[in-house]
This record gives sequence, C-alpha cells and structure tokens, in this order.
Amino acid sequence: MTREIKIKNIRIGAGNPLVLIAGPCVIEDRGSTLKMAKLLKELTAKLKIPFIFKSSYDKANRTSLDSYRGPGLKKGLEILKEVKEKLSLPILSDVHCKEDLAEAAKVLDIIQIPAFLCRQTDLLVRAAHTGKVINIKKGQFLAPWDMGQIIKKIESSGNKNILITERGVSFGYNNLVSDLRALSIMRDFGYPVIYDATHSVQLPAGKGSCSGGERRFVAGLSRAAVAFGCDGLFLEVHEHPDKALCDGANTISLKDLEILLKQIKKIENVL
Repeated sequence: MTREIKIKNIRIGAGNPLVLIAGPCVIEDRGSTLKMAKLLKELTAKLKIPFIFKSSYDKANRTSLDSYRGPGLKKGLEILKEVKEKLSLPILSDVHCKEDLAEAAKVLDIIQIPAFLCRQTDLLVRAAHTGKVINIKKGQFLAPWDMGQIIKKIESSGNKNILITERGVSFGYNNLVSDLRALSIMRDFGYPVIYDATHSVQLPAGKGSCSGGERRFVAGLSRAAVAFGCDGLFLEVHEHPDKALCDGANTISLKDLEILLKQIKKIENVL
C-alpha cells in the first residue's frame, strides 16, 4: 500500500480512487486555458473522477530553438492562478530551473520535475524545501529502480509529499516504449505512481525540428496501466490536437478523453 498524498480535497494512493492529471501541454493563451480547464472540470465532475489541472508556463526542453515554449513565468503563473481561483482546481506545472521555484510555489499545488531534469540535485532539493507536493517524472534514460536515489533527495528535506510518474523509456532512436512492470517496481518505494500515457507515445525529435507521436496508442496504454495498477493518469488534452502549439501529435481530444475515462471507470470498478 502506498502513502496517501493529499492535495486540497483530493487523496492520491493508499487505495483511493484513480486521479486524473490533465490539460494542454503548454499555456497557449488565457482564453483557451480557462476554457479547457472548465470543460475538463465539468467532464470529470460528471464522471466523479478527482481532477488536477496541468499546463506548462514554460517548456524549456524543446527540440528546436524556434519551438513554442509558452508565455513564461510571470504571465503563465497569472493565468494558472486565475484557473485556480475561478474554478477551485488544484494546479500542476513543471519547473525547469531553481530560480523559478519561489514564485511558482505561490501558485502551484504540485511542482513537477521534468523527466530530463529528474537527477538535478539542486533543483530537486530546493523544490522539496517549498513543502509542496513534488511530482517527479522518471527520465526516459532511467530504470525504474533508479528512482530510489531521486526519492531520497526529496526526502532529505523532510518532504514526503511525493508522486512518481512513468512516461516510457528510450527504445532505440526517436522512440519510447512502456514497460508496465515499472509501475509496480516504483510503487514499492511507497509513493503513488502516475502513468503518463500521452508522453509515453511521444517520438522524441521524431520530426527533426520537433517531436512526433502516436496518439492512437494512448487509450490502449491507459487502459493497460489502470488494469496493471497505477494511482493516476496523466494526459495532455487539447480541443484541436493537430493545431496544438506543443506536443500535438501525442495529445488527445476532449471527445476521445470522455470515451477513454468511461472505459477507465469500468476497469477501476472491476478491480
């Protein structure tokens, strides 16, 4: 049994209902972000699924210098704060540098450490000292048992509000594969494990100047992960995925999300 992590009125792990972390990959503008958060809140409320809104104010690890990164720290946090206050939603966003943490912690309920930065000791420790829930994305280059040392870096601050997210592992060039055994292995560390189904089908730098993706596999992998055993799903969602400014190829539509969540609920009920 994993530790229970509390975020406002949401409880993750320890046998609690599956949680959904979802939203656009990156903040594109204020209007679309608020609209998507509202639509996701309405859908998850209807299906009785605990929901945390996610979107990035800055995607610093883009393939190309020309790739869209988001509105930046100040403007991005203003938009996320508005989502939080108007819709009463817990907020997750990733932080790429330790200098952002003081401001980000004023708004975010969950600070996410990006996969490529999951071994950056100074970033991890300073993030932990904010006292916020820390979601660590396992690097594509790591084995699941390697997360033990990363968890210890967070715990060294006294912060045990930790989530671990699986997002696939490098499988040759420009490809990722999911080994669902990782969910069980990482759960043995005693913390809730989230499965990121949309980044797990990403094809890193697969289009040369940007990443590709295989959206058609998101639903199947999500169902498999829930059946295998995870505490939450992480999904990037957009009204028009093919027009998304970031990670559109592995992002799903709101319509497809509703179908998938209904299937997930059935699997969860069987378990």
